[in-house]
Amino acid sequence: MMRAVRIDGVTKAEDVRITDVPIPAASPGWVLVRIRAFGMNHSEKILRLEEIEEDYIEKPVIPGIECVGEIEDPSDSTFSKGDRVMAMMGGMGRSFDGSYAEYAALPTHHVFKADCEMPWEELAAVPETYLTAWGSLFECLQLKKGETLLIRGATCALGYAAMDIAEALGCRVVATTHKESKMALLEEADEALMDDGKLSGRIQVDKALDLVGPRSLLDTLRCVRKGGIVCDTGILGGIYSLDGFDPIKDIPNGVYLTGYFSNYPTQETVDSIFAFMKEHDLHPRYARCFPFSEITQACIALDGGKAGGKIVVRL
Repeated sequence: MMRAVRIDGVTKAEDVRITDVPIPAASPGWVLVRIRAFGMNHSEKILRLEEIEEDYIEKPVIPGIECVGEIEDPSDSTFSKGDRVMAMMGGMGRSFDGSYAEYAALPTHHVFKADCEMPWEELAAVPETYLTAWGSLFECLQLKKGETLLIRGATCALGYAAMDIAEALGCRVVATTHKESKMALLEEADEALMDDGKLSGRIQVDKALDLVGPRSLLDTLRCVRKGGIVCDTGILGGIYSLDGFDPIKDIPNGVYLTGYFSNYPTQETVDSIFAFMKEHDLHPRYARCFPFSEITQACIALDGGKAGGKIVVRL
């Protein structure tokens, strides 16, 4: 048996509990991972409070879309027992059981070797956060040294990761928050701005990473120079779609709009992230680390949005 969190209906943070469940078994195409730590994500809050009621969620389910740990049973994969790995997305915590547990059976194609010597809690801040930042900045924004990057909604784990990567690359970073109390968290940006919902006319940048989402997207499109790119990656604004969106009128001439979907990581991308971090001596940030025995408190901190960055849980 193992300790895990399982939910089968809407579950407030204060109602999250650890229970004993059977350790899953590896099978062809799947490996068993002993979880050492995992990062927490906004999407897990959405799962507990809303999405759990959808028919496509396998219930009961162990939440958690990412983890780091060691291969316990490699099954028919090319992994070896004891390999340090990270896993993320691919249906974790929704289509099959995720990371809020001591062990997880995971599809081999979404498990990746972690070629680094970071402590577990530091490594746990990498998978989904740095994958999304990396994909947004390079695959979508095609960010280059010397460019000016706007990060809208920067006081979150993804915002900090994007800031670190962009500054290491040699870019100028303009970061925003809509809360005066969080301005101090942006002191490492080249310029920090209070976001009142209208930035167009105040700034003009080469590239923009919008983590607020549809609530601010139309305004962000008008903050970018002709030839620039906007990447919509987050939904921190709580609005998930744009009703009445008119691409002809709403996207300025010569500005490009894209979005990043993090469901298809590769070992090549993971290796590139670690190589970049090593080259630039980057250390992933996390705001708080909870022991698994305090998962309820960790969920309360996640839902409250006051941690000031990534929350990780150590087993």
